Amino acid sequence: MTSEERRRLIPVAVRAALFSVGMALFLLLLKGFAAWHTGSVAMLGSLADTGLDLLASLVTLYGVKLAAEPADHDHRFGHGKAEALAALFQVMLITASAIAIAWRAVLRLGNPQLNEDAGLGIGVSIVAILATMLLLAYQRRVIRQTGSVAIMADNVHYQSDVMLNCAVIAAMALEQYAGLHGADPIFGIAIALWLAFGAFRASSEAIDQLMDKEWPEDERARFLEVAARQPGLKGIHDFRTRRSGAHHFAQFHMEVERTLSVAAAHDIVERVEKALHQAFPKAEVLIHLDPEGHIDTDNPLIEEDVTPHWFGKRV
Repeated sequence: MTSEERRRLIPVAVRAALFSVGMALFLLLLKGFAAWHTGSVAMLGSLADTGLDLLASLVTLYGVKLAAEPADHDHRFGHGKAEALAALFQVMLITASAIAIAWRAVLRLGNPQLNEDAGLGIGVSIVAILATMLLLAYQRRVIRQTGSVAIMADNVHYQSDVMLNCAVIAAMALEQYAGLHGADPIFGIAIALWLAFGAFRASSEAIDQLMDKEWPEDERARFLEVAARQPGLKGIHDFRTRRSGAHHFAQFHMEVERTLSVAAAHDIVERVEKALHQAFPKAEVLIHLDPEGHIDTDNPLIEEDVTPHWFGKRV
């Protein structure tokens, strides 16, 4: 992906983050009014989660804007990991919300209270579901365009909100209209468990990026397949990949005929880079040139590197 293409995608991710902030503000006011009138612990849990949503969305906005900053003197690989840090901050907020909701629900089990005006709470939850589904649809489109891990974590967060609001509706309806006292705090505990699961799910992608986890195997195989089709390439070893926000990085050692001139070898590298950039527009590719048959003795992954690959090259 060229710097110009990255610049065009920056406003897309930032708009998505701003939309998320605006939606969180709207839902916070709506649920605050409903929680005050109904006294529902499930609604209170939903309100607390929305309050944390707002904070998380603000962090996401900052993380997306920072990650979009170009590489500078102190950050030669860019600022993409700011998105992963923003995602982890969201995970901490989700976890704190889950603990607080579960504690409140347990206290309510020991001191059951009848909710008031369940109709208002149910109506507010339905509006919240519709508004959240609109946000989720928009975020999914942005994720397809940018691959933003921060927007992805925000999307997971708001997916849990849909389930949370459905649980609020069920809890208030069962307690108010079916007379099943205790349904509200039980659903509150279920919501807390769901949020904790969502936090675990959202953390995995961010941690993978911070730990420089390799690309998925099918993506690595496709990358090598594209490289192997290029004439003049005699072998590949020390192939490494990682992600940083919306930016992808790939590097490898490429072998060419030993007798080639520097200029001829450079032309082959240029052709390989061009083909890989066309197939993987988000990837920044770094190639080290080696004479055919060369083996690196200082590579800690040497045993893995000399294993024959499916297309006959060493990876």
